[in-house]
Amino acid sequence: MSRAPDYPNASDPTLVQLAQQGDTLAFEELVARHRDKVYSRALSMMRNETDALELSQEAWIKAWQRLGQFQGESSFATWITRIVINICLDALRRQKRLHAESIEQMAEESGGVERHLPPVQVDMLAGLDRAELRARIEAGLRQLSEAHRTVLILHEFEGLEYKECAKRMGCSIGTIMSRLFYARRRLAALLAGLKEERKP
Repeated sequence: MSRAPDYPNASDPTLVQLAQQGDTLAFEELVARHRDKVYSRALSMMRNETDALELSQEAWIKAWQRLGQFQGESSFATWITRIVINICLDALRRQKRLHAESIEQMAEESGGVERHLPPVQVDMLAGLDRAELRARIEAGLRQLSEAHRTVLILHEFEGLEYKECAKRMGCSIGTIMSRLFYARRRLAALLAGLKEERKP
């Protein structure tokens, strides 16, 4: 009798290979390892816990259905994150009401968005405790439109090139560059503003 796989200690590539052969326990281990990141990414894009949960679950279903197409060119974590990003982009396109009204309705919980801030912001965050940091980032993100928030996530947090961002968002590279410039400047100004407020 063959020995059962040691799922918790197996590498992601090993688990993927087993799951591609129909091993649901291997896939469940992959879900357990990466579900927090997938949910966090969905929440950072949708700003709504219910939508984030639903769309992250949809991403895992799609990942299982498409697992045979995964060739290992990137890590499994990168692959599943790209899946949930695409699903969220599709959902955002369907909503069609992404201006002031929808921004007002965004959920308050950030799901740890501060962990994904671009490194360039680190100096401005020096001396802030976690609660202050979370509050300022949430305030900044709430004041960005869906388009500006999304381009920040795709380019700064996921590392996609301008061309790929433009393809995902259905606009020109020039538009991506403009949105990114505005989003960076706005968020940096808000964070710097908090630092100035704290000076004696």
